[in-house]
Amino acid sequence: MYKPIIAIVGRPNVGKSTLFNKLIGERRAIVEDIPGITRDRIYGETEWRGRRLTVIDTGGIEPVSDDIILKKMREQAEVAISTADVIIFMCDIRTGLTADDRDIAVMLKKSGKPVIPCVNKADSIGALPAEFYEFYELGFENDLIALSSIHGTGTGDMLDAVIDSLPEADYAEEDDSDVINVAVIGKPNAGKSSLINKILGDDRLIVSDIAGTTRDAVDTPFENGFGRYNFIDTAGIRRKSRVNDRIEVFSVLRAKSAVERADVCILLIDGAEGVTEQDEKIAGIAHEAGKAVIIAVNKWDKVEKDNGTVNSYTKDVYNALSYMRYAPILFISAKTGQRVDKLFEYINYVHNQNTMRVTTGMLNDVLADAVNRVQPPSDKGRRLKIYYMTQPSSAPPTFVAFCNNSELFHFSYQRYLENCLRQTFGFRGTPIRIVVRQKGEDDG
Repeated sequence: MYKPIIAIVGRPNVGKSTLFNKLIGERRAIVEDIPGITRDRIYGETEWRGRRLTVIDTGGIEPVSDDIILKKMREQAEVAISTADVIIFMCDIRTGLTADDRDIAVMLKKSGKPVIPCVNKADSIGALPAEFYEFYELGFENDLIALSSIHGTGTGDMLDAVIDSLPEADYAEEDDSDVINVAVIGKPNAGKSSLINKILGDDRLIVSDIAGTTRDAVDTPFENGFGRYNFIDTAGIRRKSRVNDRIEVFSVLRAKSAVERADVCILLIDGAEGVTEQDEKIAGIAHEAGKAVIIAVNKWDKVEKDNGTVNSYTKDVYNALSYMRYAPILFISAKTGQRVDKLFEYINYVHNQNTMRVTTGMLNDVLADAVNRVQPPSDKGRRLKIYYMTQPSSAPPTFVAFCNNSELFHFSYQRYLENCLRQTFGFRGTPIRIVVRQKGEDDG
């Protein structure tokens, strides 16, 4: 049931993220010609020779550096090395063999893991240049592989070497259908990485007081007594006025993409600051995407409290996020662990609500009762008639109401029907979609 873990390591800017994206078939890791872009471990999957592999992209290793971010990146790479079954060690043919390459090679040999040494940016067709052969000085058991991560040449040989180096084990396919994808979203420094680290029980993600430390959306599998989860730590979404370089633009796109991939979003709010305009915009991303949402007020340990604080704070949150009153609120502290365990009950609950299906018969019983209590609107002698409702899809729960005149179906009456559905069936933690169709319209 185990998927082998493959870690891609090397100096900054040797093409690790480009190779990672090539292997998983999507641009999940940010790629720029700026050293140090990939900071955390990023997970993805690929398949080769009938085996599914978990691939980890790591931040560039600077063996000797006093820079706090570079030191954290090195620590993250070391954790990836320790958890990997096979390591892909990437070097750069354009810069040639460097002292840092030699130092990293020593580190990898000490790990005792199989290492596949690859020389990247060998883009030219034909005989390899003399610079390629100097990398044999690194002294690994496996042969050097010439790569072009941009064009994908050499990746087949590399993956063959990876498969051949795997220890014998039962690699039966694992069913991921019960995994809940959870995106942790919020503005920079709300405590997203700290929360995931507290859940995981280790420093899986880089945590610092420097806003914007997490730039990629980082996937982290986790399993406990509540179920199986994949936590997605998103880059803090900044105000547009502050998105002034390409990396931040990509990070915002990654965060939005992470919301799209998620089943459940945890909207993390800084309890010491309260709901800000930026929080409202971030919440809107999850709402518009139709995702199940939990509002987690973090840093609750820093808030001065009395008997009415929770009720007052809850009222303020719902006033600011008036379109998201369906989302439950949980007051937590990622630092102390206060109520963090309760998150799993909330995740499972809102996920079930988001994927709930209601039979057409039950729907129309509720519709009939709603229409009897509050008559549909009329205009100039014409009255709205709602013939029936169906639920064609879930996640989010989506209902189609067939009527005689869609122009008479005012938004206020749609909201009334939504409230009736919530009163009867719950739908706590999830938005609801009501699609109005005039009888005779093309249902396609």
